[in-house]
Amino acid sequence: MRAEGFGVKGPRGWAFRGVDVAAGPGSLVALAGPSGSGRTCLLLALTGRMKAREGHAEVGGVRLPRKMAAVRRFSALAHVPGVSDLDPAFTVAEHLREAALLRRRFAGSPLALLRSRSTRTAENRRRVDAALKAAGLDPLTLPKGERTAVRDLERLEALRLTVAMALLGEPRLLAVDDTDLKLGDAEAAAAWSMLRSVADGGVTVLAVCNEVPAEADVVVRTGDAPGGGTAAGSAGADGARGADRAGEPDRGGGSDRPGGAGDADGAAPAGDGGDTGGKAGPGGTAGSTADTGSTADTGSAGGAADTGDTGSAGGARRDVNHEDDEEGAADAFAETGRA
Repeated sequence: MRAEGFGVKGPRGWAFRGVDVAAGPGSLVALAGPSGSGRTCLLLALTGRMKAREGHAEVGGVRLPRKMAAVRRFSALAHVPGVSDLDPAFTVAEHLREAALLRRRFAGSPLALLRSRSTRTAENRRRVDAALKAAGLDPLTLPKGERTAVRDLERLEALRLTVAMALLGEPRLLAVDDTDLKLGDAEAAAAWSMLRSVADGGVTVLAVCNEVPAEADVVVRTGDAPGGGTAAGSAGADGARGADRAGEPDRGGGSDRPGGAGDADGAAPAGDGGDTGGKAGPGGTAGSTADTGSTADTGSAGGAADTGDTGSAGGARRDVNHEDDEEGAADAFAETGRA
């Protein structure tokens, strides 16, 4: 896996940018950084599930973002909130059975359908047992065995289950989000030991974390940098193989919202009604106007004359008619019960 100047931009700006990654097959890559720094976006981008807007990456000899579908075929997601969540009402056996059926349906060979039912069942059982062993999950230790519901699992047990489900497809790249979230020291150590074992088996593992583990081969850090970018780098577990690199500042000038600069100044949009401006004084004339070309009080002829806007009376009539049309439409919806 290799990435240079990798970056993803969303509707609200850059999720991350300027990320460099270099990791060999069977590496345990820790994606570290504060919450909201783009760690999950980087995880999804490197597995072909989010399109990068700058830079490029090469995963398993396949270039991103050009061939995202090809990367998805040999990568798998374990625990990624909002993407691969477990169903709390399903049992462990039901999750494993569903994952095995989906693998056979979308990733298996069509020739497998020519085998007997008993042969296919035995093959699925072999895959499930191998995946459970690699994830370190023994169903016999659960309260109700394989019939234990997900809601009754501990956080580490649920993490092991998601890893086992992902390994059913025998991927070359495994992604895990929030690896050490809500785990004690002993449980976090057990989780990293499990991922280290998976990586030693030849699977490249991407794991988002808060604390960098000693088992990591490569560390990629994401975080806020001056100018709205992110700083990222790659290094060994001891930090001796690299330093964080500062990403380029976001030259977009802040928010991507249309007209964002005007909103930041606190100015009201042009053409606002007079109710937002000054109210009429004791003499019946407007004290101020909200914007150029709109009067503070549509009923004050003197205010309209002072501004020199000869079309104010016509504009006021159009506004009143427009408001009447809106009120009439609202009344119609209310009468039909669909408002």
